[in-house]
Amino acid sequence: MKIDNNTLRWTHGFLVGCHHYSSSAPSLKLNRALLVSKLSRYELESLRFKDIDQTQLEKKLRDRGSDYELLIHHHEVHKSFEKSVVDVLKNKNFDIRLVPRFKLTQDDISWADVVFSLGGDGTFLMVASSVLGNSKPVVGFNSDPTRSEGHLCLPKRYSTNLEEAIYKLTHGEFKWMFRSRIRITLSGEFIDEQPVELQEELLHPDRRIYNCNVAPDEKRVFINSALPESTRVLPVFALNEVFLGESLSARVSYFELSLDGGPFTKIKSSGLCVTTGTGSTSWHLSINRVDQQTVAKLATLLGNKLSPEQVPAITKSYNDSLVFSPENPQISYTIRDNICASVWPHPKGIESRGFASQIVIRSRCFDAVLVIDGRVSFKFNDGTVAKLEIHESDSLRTVTLNE
Repeated sequence: MKIDNNTLRWTHGFLVGCHHYSSSAPSLKLNRALLVSKLSRYELESLRFKDIDQTQLEKKLRDRGSDYELLIHHHEVHKSFEKSVVDVLKNKNFDIRLVPRFKLTQDDISWADVVFSLGGDGTFLMVASSVLGNSKPVVGFNSDPTRSEGHLCLPKRYSTNLEEAIYKLTHGEFKWMFRSRIRITLSGEFIDEQPVELQEELLHPDRRIYNCNVAPDEKRVFINSALPESTRVLPVFALNEVFLGESLSARVSYFELSLDGGPFTKIKSSGLCVTTGTGSTSWHLSINRVDQQTVAKLATLLGNKLSPEQVPAITKSYNDSLVFSPENPQISYTIRDNICASVWPHPKGIESRGFASQIVIRSRCFDAVLVIDGRVSFKFNDGTVAKLEIHESDSLRTVTLNE
């Protein structure tokens, strides 16, 4: 199905399509603001080596080749930004709750009218995975634009213009954006094994299990009596992408793939990456982009000699075409390093990259994982089936400030 980016459509009160916003002025309740702050690299190292003092930590980091002064600098930049946001909101008499990202709970989410992430894209993704409905807004502030691109956050200029950003939010000078997210349904024998939170595994190997608790008003999505016992809707949505494949990257991933209810194709590859429009600027782009050397070589093979100006222009045009709208109701898949030799894939004909409304994957792997947004890892071994699809009610409510 081709999506027209200029199509404007609302269905059952939810947004479908691209660049569509309500004609009435939006309003944002901001009485209770939850601020979720990132873990700086310095804080991460301090937690990893909590049994040594600061002098010993400094020596360990320097011996490892880390730029200790730079770690401290960016830590202080973030903490200064964090304080600035708190001060601006307090001056406007908002009720504020500041929570480190690794201590965020569903009680915090339920308490808030709006959730602000303070950090970069990683912090935004972590916060987004904790907000499961599409009624509570999530707004990202890039706390250190020199360190983080912050595609998911407000534009970088608002990092030094906090008052203006808050004014626009409180005066309706913004548009709603509903970012599509991927819902994952697992079927199989071992689907109830506890997932692993990958950063928590780094910090606390003995406490690495991801907390699957869901706010009471959101459990309806994940507890469905109509589903068979061997089927489970995962309690976390993918805002960027889902990766499925062997946990050891050097091992070939073997799975069967069905697109939009079609027949299964047997595939051997380096895994499968399924992305939303939001994630199309991330791993999806890195996997599929071409460089100028490749474009120039293809032109030569086609008998066309491109000028020095044409090569970068064509390269950019192709790479830009890989990005699609965050509100697109379809998902894009990429088969990484698809083995196209002898009998593989079987049957022939499947494209290594494309779009679908529903994707079903049956694992034939031995030590595989299903990883959501590079953060939460579920086992995905032989016989387990994953169904990936987008539901309008699962979208993430965010904002685009008027310029």
